[in-house]
Amino acid sequence: MSDSDLSIRALGDELYDALRAARAIEPLSARHPGLTLEQAYGIQQRLNARRLADGERVVGHKIGVTSKAVMNMLGVHQPDFGLLTDAMLVHQGDAIDSATLIQPKAEGEIAFVLKRDLRGPGVGVADVLAATECVMPCFEIVDSRIRDWKITITDTVADNASCGVFVLGDRAVSPLKLDLYACGMVLEKNGEVVHTGAGAAALGSPLNAVAWLANTLGALGIPLKAGEVILSGALAAMVPAVRDDHIRVSIGGLGACSVRFA
Repeated sequence: MSDSDLSIRALGDELYDALRAARAIEPLSARHPGLTLEQAYGIQQRLNARRLADGERVVGHKIGVTSKAVMNMLGVHQPDFGLLTDAMLVHQGDAIDSATLIQPKAEGEIAFVLKRDLRGPGVGVADVLAATECVMPCFEIVDSRIRDWKITITDTVADNASCGVFVLGDRAVSPLKLDLYACGMVLEKNGEVVHTGAGAAALGSPLNAVAWLANTLGALGIPLKAGEVILSGALAAMVPAVRDDHIRVSIGGLGACSVRFA
């Protein structure tokens, strides 16, 4: 599909309007079967440009589609990425207003906070470790503006990698003190364990995921900047969340993070 067959600007605006109204739209991939990954990232850029024009500020990036199961589901063989803004950050202990989201699901992840820039290509695991100030447990609350989560890879990429909001834990640890490959995760919903996982679920290690992002964005001339937060990918399956749910994630050596929906 050529750019003349669709308006990247118009689709980005449609997703922006859906975000602001907290309503779902029909899948882009169904309406534009030839939509390419490159065009989908163009739509994402338009969506995020609208958010930044509203005064939101970039605070980091998220990595998605890091597990083999999700890659197989979407028919792709690489992760995707999206932008994080200050308006998406929910502080530990605060409640998420369910009315601001459409169909949220919680993912337990490890967040990286950078102390120096990472510029790809050529970034490896050792570079990620050297550039990381700390890691902490976190939740990404994914939320699709695509009706009923009927997404393909182009739908989720266009929709800022299906990112809703994110919650950082209140404990920060040096990554040099942890085995980020083997650290175990327990995810609880309303007091019951619903998922377990480990660091290896994110591209074999969260370090691999951050290196992939640095190299992928580096090829586009975009650095990961000191002070930014990087969400490195889910360590287990998503958990649907509705009003009055309380969800908690515990990661070995890192501590816990909790969130409730009001």
